[in-house]
Amino acid sequence: QVQLQESGPGLVKPSQVLSLTCSVSGDSIATSYHAWSWIRQPPGKGLEWMGAIASDGNTYYSPSLKGRTSISRDTSKNYFSLQLSSVTPEETAVYYCARGIMATPIDWGQGTKVTVSS
Repeated sequence: QVQLQESGPGLVKPSQVLSLTCSVSGDSIATSYHAWSWIRQPPGKGLEWMGAIASDGNTYYSPSLKGRTSISRDTSKNYFSLQLSSVTPEETAVYYCARGIMATPIDWGQGTKVTVSS
C-alpha cells in the first residue's frame, strides 16, 4: 500500500520560495506508471492541481502557475519535491502530494499547512 508524507516549513515569507518534499513508500516514483502530483487547498476554497512529475521524469504544470513552479525528484531516495517562487499571502493553503493518473489524484498524503506571512 502506497504511503505519501509531505514535509517542509509551515511558514514562508512573502516573495520567498516555498519548498516541500513528499516521501513515498510502497511504490517507486521511478518505475510506477502513476504520476506524482502536488495539489493545494486554500482556506475556504477548492482544490487546485499544481503540477506533476511522471515516472520518466517529465513534468507538467498548471498554466496558472507555470514559471513559478518546479517539481523535481530523487529516485534514489524515492521522494519528489515542489518549489514555488514569489509566494503571496493568498497562497496560504494545505499542500498535498498525491499519486494518480496524470492530473487525477488517487492516493493522497495527509497534507501540510503552509502559511505565507511576514
